[in-house]
Amino acid sequence: MRKFIVLAIMAVAMAINASAQLPAVTLKDISGKTVRTDELSNDGKPFIISFFATWCKPCNRELSAISEVYDEWREETGVKVIAVSIDQAQNINKVKPLVDNNGWEYDVLLDPNSDFKRALGIQMIPYVIIVDGKGNIVYKHNGYTDGAEVELIEKVRELVK
Repeated sequence: MRKFIVLAIMAVAMAINASAQLPAVTLKDISGKTVRTDELSNDGKPFIISFFATWCKPCNRELSAISEVYDEWREETGVKVIAVSIDQAQNINKVKPLVDNNGWEYDVLLDPNSDFKRALGIQMIPYVIIVDGKGNIVYKHNGYTDGAEVELIEKVRELVK
């Protein structure tokens, strides 16, 4: 009986964790507009949140790899990518030039105190989250290896079937 209770508690915890909502943190976008993270959406379609920093080479490789296929992804699934910079305040002025130089067409948010990152329990970057059309976090992944973006679009495709 005790084993059953422990398993039941674990199952409930996993179910809660699997469909967690985004925490409420107030950030600014790259143009200075205030954005609440719990209000992020994509008109009922899935979206990807990618945590990065200007100094993080794997993060930049991942965002560049996604950028190469982003138009096709949007056309096929309607997915949107939101890139969240965790650069500290003294480096925040490097974010827009990096985004512009790479031609990234993402919504870019600034998290200079890592409030959003911390609220999600993220320890290291790059870190990617997929949020379904109802605002539930349905996938999390940290680290980047070449080709990992294929897994991302597969997860998104499963959501839009």
